[in-house]
Amino acid sequence: MARWVLHVDLDQFLAAVEVLRRPELRGRPVVVGGDGDPTKRGVVSTASYEARAYGVHSGLPLRMAARRCPDAVFLPVDRELYEAVSDEVMAALRSLGAVVEVLGWDEAFLAVDGDPEAVAEEIRARVHAATGLDCTVGIGENKLQAKIATGLGKPAGVFRLTGDTWFAVLGDRPTDALWGIGAKTAKRLRELGITTVSELAAADPGALAERFGPATGPWLVRLARGLGGSAVSDAPHVPRSRGRETTFQQDLDDWTRVRREVSRLARRVADDVADEHGDVARVVVKVRYAPFTTRTHGSTLDAPTSVPERIEEAALAALARFAGRRPVRLLGVRAEFARPRPRPVTGA
Repeated sequence: MARWVLHVDLDQFLAAVEVLRRPELRGRPVVVGGDGDPTKRGVVSTASYEARAYGVHSGLPLRMAARRCPDAVFLPVDRELYEAVSDEVMAALRSLGAVVEVLGWDEAFLAVDGDPEAVAEEIRARVHAATGLDCTVGIGENKLQAKIATGLGKPAGVFRLTGDTWFAVLGDRPTDALWGIGAKTAKRLRELGITTVSELAAADPGALAERFGPATGPWLVRLARGLGGSAVSDAPHVPRSRGRETTFQQDLDDWTRVRREVSRLARRVADDVADEHGDVARVVVKVRYAPFTTRTHGSTLDAPTSVPERIEEAALAALARFAGRRPVRLLGVRAEFARPRPRPVTGA
């Protein structure tokens, strides 16, 4: 096993790619999201650091982003461009000869030996030479440490976080500073009097198991101690689900139309599932009511299937569990896979 895990994260990736092809935007607040029209419904995918200074961040409604930063340049999402640039980045990482585990368009883990800072600087140099983009590299003894280190090294830096420095760096920070703990879990921990990483690390795993479950409770303690994380692997990513969603420019008041839209999304998801050659075990429907309240319900199938009609039926069964019939601004359907089936072999 390699001595070090490095986490590479492209800084403000989508916005940075857009600035590369529009150099005149350098230094200006740039917001990428939806079709680039902030008068329409949609959310921010990425904001440049200049836009973030105004409180614009990923997931923020575009209209709110425009209010916070009226001088921002709004651009549509260009998936094909980002995928092409991402491929160049990952090729640059693989040219090092290390094991590379791709996490998405803009981040990856690497398993390396030797001087990790030297490797990190080589990574930054190769990525910049290949694409013109800057990246931050986090160094750790496992994935958890490396991932958190990246956040501490931004922007365009290198940061090392190990077991020896873990509590000195993170001990007094709130629990949601940890990768894997969100606002809801942090709130539940606060209700138990646990507010910092050090306090969570000292907590009784058995007591937390009673509150969070036999697996999650002890895992939270290990997380706070900087432990865990699987080995870096370059095995192809196997998706756990496929989903589609749509935001409506005008609220849907008629739930007959809501039902039709869920059926339409379910059929699109069924097409995606067919491409993945997977069987679906559960279907989840997301409803975002106006103005911005989100609820989800799921439906488990009697047996895993890829039959479109069955997936659509499960989506409609999940929709039937929604008690509210308020106006709807967004709908989503997600199919969760059972065990993936082997892909068919083609060619000689």
